[in-house]
Amino acid sequence: MHRQRVIFRTFGVATAVALAATACGPQKSESAGSPSTVSSSPTAGASPESSPSTDDKPASPSPSASASASPSASPSPTVKQIMANGDDSEQVRELQARLKQLKLMSVAPTGFYGTKTTAAVKSYQSKNGLNPTGSVDEATWKKIQGATKKPTADELRPPAVNEADAPDPRCMEGRVMCISKESRTLAWMIDGKIISTMDVRFGSENTPTREGVFKVDRKEKEWTSTLYHTSMPYSMFFSGGQAVHYSADFAARGYAGASHGCVNVRDKGKLSALFAQVQAGDKVVVYW
Repeated sequence: MHRQRVIFRTFGVATAVALAATACGPQKSESAGSPSTVSSSPTAGASPESSPSTDDKPASPSPSASASASPSASPSPTVKQIMANGDDSEQVRELQARLKQLKLMSVAPTGFYGTKTTAAVKSYQSKNGLNPTGSVDEATWKKIQGATKKPTADELRPPAVNEADAPDPRCMEGRVMCISKESRTLAWMIDGKIISTMDVRFGSENTPTREGVFKVDRKEKEWTSTLYHTSMPYSMFFSGGQAVHYSADFAARGYAGASHGCVNVRDKGKLSALFAQVQAGDKVVVYW
């Protein structure tokens, strides 16, 4: 799935395609719940997820600015952020579970601080007399902790299926596998209507699942990766070797692992039904 004189060019391209077609498999060293945050598409636009907000630390003044500054002027104090957009940690997962208790988030905790978490924090801050930055400082965190109880194991990692995001606008026409990296869901949609949804996971930071608009170019009910020798049942290829497919590793270990770029599904029954409906040429949208 990686990108690459004249004498060996034909051979090289053919080899790369052959390898890409079978490149997916579980990565067992990936940290729990770590989503892919790197887009391999050069045309992919930056999003709040892939471009975390900068902190509020002021830049050092230039010599000329220092010389002209009033002796009585003092710099504004900085506010240390505990958690902010782009963070990925167990503390973020706890924050999300507490925000869900406050009914400010509806999706299951993922551990990744994205646009939904930012919006929920900003809403809480606005309602409680705090500076609505969307980032969590010490005052915000203490207030949220005081208003909620310590999340249970089920609240932190609900056994239920993740709740799907509002569909991306590009998913609203035709037959589409609408795949959200933020909510970690795949929604099968026809003419804007959601037919079914299922949990998914993605590639690691080093082998990210590509974002963008694609089409299903082939289907393989039974397939084995020749690079990683792992089974890939119900494969629906949409970008070179990247495919939507069932993963026994995902079913067993959940978000403690990651793929090598494919979109893993852990509910084999749901995917089997989807595989029967999807046709070559159907659209695939992968987005944050």
